Amino acid sequence: MTKKITLLIVCVAVSLPLFAENKVSKRLADSTTVLKTILDKQEIPQAVMDKAVCVLVYPGVKKVAVGIGGTYGRGVLSCRTGNEMTGAWSAPSMYTLDTGSLGVQLGSTSTDYVLFVMTTRGANKVLTGKLKLGADANATAGPSTANAAGFNDPNVDILAYSQAKGLFAGVSLGSASMETDNDANKELYGKEIDATQIVRDGAAPVPAAGKSLVDELNKMSPMRK
Repeated sequence: MTKKITLLIVCVAVSLPLFAENKVSKRLADSTTVLKTILDKQEIPQAVMDKAVCVLVYPGVKKVAVGIGGTYGRGVLSCRTGNEMTGAWSAPSMYTLDTGSLGVQLGSTSTDYVLFVMTTRGANKVLTGKLKLGADANATAGPSTANAAGFNDPNVDILAYSQAKGLFAGVSLGSASMETDNDANKELYGKEIDATQIVRDGAAPVPAAGKSLVDELNKMSPMRK
């Protein structure tokens, strides 16, 4: 009996890291799928993508509980490399999203979000590891392709879009908050590492699980304009 218990403990100890790694890999794969799907619709203006400093993708954000009205999601961040943040896209950093009382958009039980960080000021705030929209950074619903020509506000740090039930639109995230998902980053890179080290310092290469996402971003907009 003791041997069986010992074997069970060993099996659990071995499987937990693999389970966590699989969850992180799935998050990266789902984020890549969301990004490709939204870009294929050609409803995000190319000018937004070309001016963006960072991109955050949160796939399948769901309500926390019926009656509470809050939503919570896990996603991924990538930023442009280089001192001026104008180059190719960085290795991914894991992030969380808490929308508080916003609720899920468009009446759906699951919503995808894509956030474009448009200023280096906003990027620096995001990379601190904890940010609240409205208080720490100015965010607004992203313009459609049809309305992009009239949008040019240097005070806006983040443009947000959502997709639910096949419907795509700019969205206001109110006072939503974002934080680095340190546990997921540790699982992905095999060591304690923060978002700034990953994105700005190049302390980790692009992992295999994140290559498709980074390749898609580089294909989408290879350099900041």
